[in-house]
Amino acid sequence: MTRRLFAGAALAPLFASAAAPRVSRADLRSLEKNFDNRINQAVPEDPLDLLGNTRGIYLEGYGVVLSAEVGLVIAPAPTPFAPTQTREAKERLRQRKLARAPLLRKLMRDMLVTTATNLRGVPMNEQVVVGVTLFYQSWEDTSGLPGQILVQAQRKALADLEAGRVKPEALASIIQEQVL
Repeated sequence: MTRRLFAGAALAPLFASAAAPRVSRADLRSLEKNFDNRINQAVPEDPLDLLGNTRGIYLEGYGVVLSAEVGLVIAPAPTPFAPTQTREAKERLRQRKLARAPLLRKLMRDMLVTTATNLRGVPMNEQVVVGVTLFYQSWEDTSGLPGQILVQAQRKALADLEAGRVKPEALASIIQEQVL
């Protein structure tokens, strides 16, 4: 009997932490929708192409990660009347996408700050990450275009920025960015 009580007492902290997560699914869902809305409303007349919904996860001891798959512009799909794109059309599309990439990077950096501000359950020493995989049609010329963009920063640095303890000019030194 005492052996069972001891085992139960030893396991109690594990069950308690599982019952009360630092970051709720509702909190993550709210941020997912927020990022989806930012992507969908960034350029209403020529929208980014959000493929599916943003997904967020919280990793205990690491931080929160939001990920999405996005097309920089809506690319024309092949049709029976135009099964292939001309070289000129492919280059125009590539140029439009090159011009659009900085906008996506700004949306991602802004989302980092929003996430750090809204997820108070994430410890200050953990990371906030936003990752976007870019979608391209198989026939596109992707030279010079990113395949994936990752931005991340420690939650404390982002919270300091939001609170005005760090100047906005320091954002580039706070955020780590990878373009793959």
